[in-house]
Amino acid sequence: MLSIRESQVRTFEERAQRAFEDEMVAHLADFSPPLFKTLGETQMRVAVRFGVVRAAAHDFTLRGPVRLYLEMMLLFGSHFETDPQYPWAAAILKKLDVEQMERAELLYEKTVDYREQVVGPDDAYALKALRNISMLAQQPLLIPSEEFVAYMRQEIARVYPQKAAYMGQEGIDALIRKGMDGARRQRFSTTRAAALIVVLMLAFGHGCGADPLYPWIVRTLKDESIVAPEARAKRLEKKALTWLEHVLAYFEKGAQA
Repeated sequence: MLSIRESQVRTFEERAQRAFEDEMVAHLADFSPPLFKTLGETQMRVAVRFGVVRAAAHDFTLRGPVRLYLEMMLLFGSHFETDPQYPWAAAILKKLDVEQMERAELLYEKTVDYREQVVGPDDAYALKALRNISMLAQQPLLIPSEEFVAYMRQEIARVYPQKAAYMGQEGIDALIRKGMDGARRQRFSTTRAAALIVVLMLAFGHGCGADPLYPWIVRTLKDESIVAPEARAKRLEKKALTWLEHVLAYFEKGAQA
């Protein structure tokens, strides 16, 4: 009689898990080439494992729903399910009485709608927004603290009008509050540093400070060699500009090819 030891079962499961990770890493490399180029295979695998665990917490265990969840992480940030920019994602994921394939279909439909309205054809709206953010970051920002919320509302609408229209003022204000809270946690005292955090959340998701897709943000915020908070903010701003330059150069090179 054939018997299979528990250790053999674990080996089979580990091989299946590794094969799925390999498949997802390859898929995400095609899904977002510039992000994969920045991350590399090892860090993308870390993000895949992170995403698989988070997907399972929402009862997404089948290949299709998990793959969609990972794609949404790349589009919206790894913490998209709690992001005030995407309240529809949380609303759909919380419907645990709805079968996972149906919820995945609802998420897919909303994502397609979002991309049409906010990202634009051939990513045109998103790329223009990144260029606007890059230019904004290179300007002196002298924002009185009492005018910070109003100023950020105005700037978000200016640099990314499609996303501002999609989010509405309630979503924008929630994001600004998240950014201000994040800046306080980092002990950033200037409004320029607070604006930086808001813009990073706008571009990379409200959880970008703990996102495996953006390890350069995580490393900079946790860099103990940078003692002064404002020095850390300046380093983070410099790294953000470098990241934007690389991404924009990638797409501009593709457009010229």
